[in-house]
Amino acid sequence: MKRVYNKLVRDNIPEIIRNNNETPITKTLSNDEYLRELKSKLQEEVDEFLESNDITELADILEVVDALSTANYSSLNEVMDIKIRKAEKNGKFKNKIFLIEVQENK
Repeated sequence: MKRVYNKLVRDNIPEIIRNNNETPITKTLSNDEYLRELKSKLQEEVDEFLESNDITELADILEVVDALSTANYSSLNEVMDIKIRKAEKNGKFKNKIFLIEVQENK
């Protein structure tokens, strides 16, 4: 029986499949394909988290963000530095503020 996935998987998945006495058919992606598939994987993981509210899905999201950071920018540390600067300037989401509208003062 054949199961078709056509998606980016973690590095150890082919070995796990082989250990299950099955044969994985894989390919190595080009850089452009890799970035496209990472973005798709990010959406998949976000959707799974929104559906399940499972903390392990948050960990999967962070793993994809780490890979995107490395592939597309420089490192997760650089992304975290930007996050910190934005939090210092604009704040965080701790106060649960929901903006309804802004009225212009005349």
